[in-house]
Amino acid sequence: MTTPVIIVHGGAWSIPDDIVGESRAGTKAAARAGYAVLSSGGTAIDAIQAAVRVLEDDPCFDAGTGSVLTANGDVEMDAVIMDGRTLESGAVACVHNIKNPIELARNVMEKTDHCLLVGPGANLFAEEVGIKRVPTETLVSAKAVRELQFYHANYDCTVHDLFRQRGSGHDTVGAVALDVNGNVAYGTSTGGISCKKPGRVGDSPIIGAGGYADNDVGGISCTGHGESISKVVLAHQVIAAMRTGTDAQEAADKALANMASRVDGYGGVIVLGREGDVALSFTTERMSWAWAKEGTIHSGVNPGEDFREPVDVTNGDVANGDVQNGGASNSDV
Repeated sequence: MTTPVIIVHGGAWSIPDDIVGESRAGTKAAARAGYAVLSSGGTAIDAIQAAVRVLEDDPCFDAGTGSVLTANGDVEMDAVIMDGRTLESGAVACVHNIKNPIELARNVMEKTDHCLLVGPGANLFAEEVGIKRVPTETLVSAKAVRELQFYHANYDCTVHDLFRQRGSGHDTVGAVALDVNGNVAYGTSTGGISCKKPGRVGDSPIIGAGGYADNDVGGISCTGHGESISKVVLAHQVIAAMRTGTDAQEAADKALANMASRVDGYGGVIVLGREGDVALSFTTERMSWAWAKEGTIHSGVNPGEDFREPVDVTNGDVANGDVQNGGASNSDV
């Protein structure tokens, strides 16, 4: 029997002070939901879907409800899920009017021979498997509207310039889990980047770029500037290094440093090794994250934070009070 563990992120970017509390609470809630599944003997895939759904339902994050807007004011979402036991994966991109894209991605994995469906085809498949469409306005938060207006007024939608400022305005969500049977899975969901051109797809739904899971090595979910992550194939860099024996933390730190050096890109990663070792790293100002293992939930947003609380697995809640110990890695590049 393997000790189950799950780690989640709520995006690596310059999280404003006024939503730090919401972001921290959201990632902890997602970690609790996934850990409750694992603690009851559930699969890593089920835990990923449970955790990511919590984040998609929280308007604080850029996924599902709360997704950012394209340049023309629409919502286009991407999501992926992958099973490290079989290497089966499913993903959707540029999907519209779906409350929980992670659910649709799982259906692609389990009910088709494909890895990725996009645009109208993905929405048609959603209808075929009984996933209901929701009105666009139910996915649009006031924050997303303000961000689009700000970018139109100040940046003319040059999204790469925003990320040269170490990650302004991007909060993709993701999770990596290890279950009691030693199976690894990962999932990611996003609304993309504010003011993106319609049809733009970043790294998130692309296995090997935005994430990966393999029982022989471990799993990873990436967040940050999607074009930069894609150019350096960030997830592959980390997994390849781990495959040759590099420690997960070292692999994560070096890959992010390389991305900054090669393409001036910033972001973050969460990683689980096949034995349940946890690593996280980010080169943005902040990254919201939480992980749960052996009855304890860890969380942080700022560099060096590691708040710890006991998890009550009988109801998924945690006891009152944060205790801060140690520190999470924030690479200085």
